[in-house]
Formats: sequence, C-alpha cells, structure tokens
Amino acid sequence: VVENEIQARIDNIFSNLERLEILSSKEPPNKRQSAKLRVDQLKYDVQHLQTALRNFQHRRYLREQQERQREELLARTFTTNDSDTTIPIDETLQFNESLQSAHRGMDELIGSGTNILAGLRDQRVTLKGTHKKILDVANMLGLSNTVMRLIEKRAFQDKFLMLGGMAVTCLIMFLVVQYLT
Repeated sequence: VVENEIQARIDNIFSNLERLEILSSKEPPNKRQSAKLRVDQLKYDVQHLQTALRNFQHRRYLREQQERQREELLARTFTTNDSDTTIPIDETLQFNESLQSAHRGMDELIGSGTNILAGLRDQRVTLKGTHKKILDVANMLGLSNTVMRLIEKRAFQDKFLMLGGMAVTCLIMFLVVQYLT
C-alpha cells in the first residue's frame, strides 16, 4: 500500500514536472535557461527516487521469493529415490545445440562483416583513383581556361591593332590623295 502511494506521488510529480517544463519555456529569455536547468535537476532527482523505489521493490520481491522457496524446502518431505530417477540430458543437449547454432551464426556475421569491409576498402581505392583523375582534369581545365583567357585578350588586342593600322593606312591614303592631286 505504501509503495503504491509512493508510486502515485512520483507519477504526480512527473506530471507536475511536465507542466513546469511547459511553463519554463514561457519564461523571459534571461530566466528561461535557469528555469529549464532547475526543472531538469528536479526530473533527475525524481528519476533517482523512481529507481530507488524500483530497487527496493525488486529486493523485496527477491526476499519474498527466497522466503517462499525456503518454506517449500522446509515443508517438503524427503523420501527415498523413486524408480524413475532421470537425468535431464535432453535439455542440456538442446542447450548445446542452441549454443552451436548461435556460434555458427556469429561466424557467418563476422564473415559477412569481413567481406563488407573488404568491399569498402576496394571502393575507397577506386574512389581515390577517381578523385585523382578528377583533380587532374580540373587542373588541366584550369590551365586551358588560363590559355583561353590569354588568347581572347590577344585577339582583343589584335583587333585594336588592326583597326589602328586600317585607320593609319586610310589616313595616309587620304593625305596622299589630298596632296598629290
């Protein structure tokens, strides 16, 4: 009865803490952190109380079970061996087979894990090679971009040079025509 009452009070405290947590989120920002910290500390303390109650209940249950077993042993009347004395070898054999199948399963898991790890290593090597090739292509494209920019700059300069040369030639032709005629 006392344990149930304690458990009910702990549950009530948990529900109150949930409401407190909601209310702490509505606090002003400068007080919110400390309010949440206090609520978390209370939750931690209540969880310890809950754990202590469970441990107490578990110990009480074990004590009661030991008392029952002791009473059963003391109440039992011992007689001579019956004619059907058997050794439970079948259970031991089944247990051994279960252990062996679990051992085989673990070996298979380790083998598949090893295969997966080897596959991942191979993929890493492949990806490293691909990464290196991509970097080489990127470097080559970078170099190509630089060369292309230089060519475009040179073409732009050549266009001005050509226009300038045409203008000078036209001027000379105009002057020759003007002074010689």
